[in-house]
Amino acid sequence: MANRYHEPYSPEFRRQMVELVRAGRTPEELSREFEPSSQAIRNWVAQAERDEGHRNDGLTTGERDELSRLRHENRQLKLEREILSKAAAWFARETIPPKDSDS
Repeated sequence: MANRYHEPYSPEFRRQMVELVRAGRTPEELSREFEPSSQAIRNWVAQAERDEGHRNDGLTTGERDELSRLRHENRQLKLEREILSKAAAWFARETIPPKDSDS
């Protein structure tokens, strides 16, 4: 089976494909000529329409970028909280003297 992974297409290439669709070319003919799947081209057109405010059935590129950034920040904060919690527990064990069993 062939490797289906492909490096992401540049934003400029995507914009050109969107413009060609808007000029009347079909995603299928562009796919045959330039390689990306017709579905990928349709997705790029839909995303461009969201970004331009012509569609509201998903996130704009800016919103997607912000969501990605916030998810990354959230993972980082959870990791830091876990580390601080473990450090606090360790320091509590180290600084509190054990109770004498004879008292």
